[in-house]
Amino acid sequence: MPKLTVAGVGEFDVPQGKRLVQALIDEAGTDQLHACGGVARCTTCRVRFVEGEPDKMTAAEQEVLRARGVTEAGVRLSCQIVCDHDMSVELISRLEGSGRKDQGGPVADEIQPQPVWVEK
Repeated sequence: MPKLTVAGVGEFDVPQGKRLVQALIDEAGTDQLHACGGVARCTTCRVRFVEGEPDKMTAAEQEVLRARGVTEAGVRLSCQIVCDHDMSVELISRLEGSGRKDQGGPVADEIQPQPVWVEK
């Protein structure tokens, strides 16, 4: 099982292949946002990688980050990342203080849209 470390929260075992956005909510118990339901449209599920940033990303993630002007190194969309190795992240987008009524709609078990992998 991969280990997920969330800065200021703790370290958690995550089922192999689980989407990071789901692991942040289910295993880590955080209030991570995912307003678009985890389909790479809104950037509310952003995290900052401390260690273990994946070498590849989905084309959808790359496109939405570029379109929204997100250029900071290590900032990624948790809805487009699979927990398949140990990683350490900082939360950027949380329900607390966001003014939103909830974290977002249900997130599918598989990455949506169907992933096309690109080098970051």
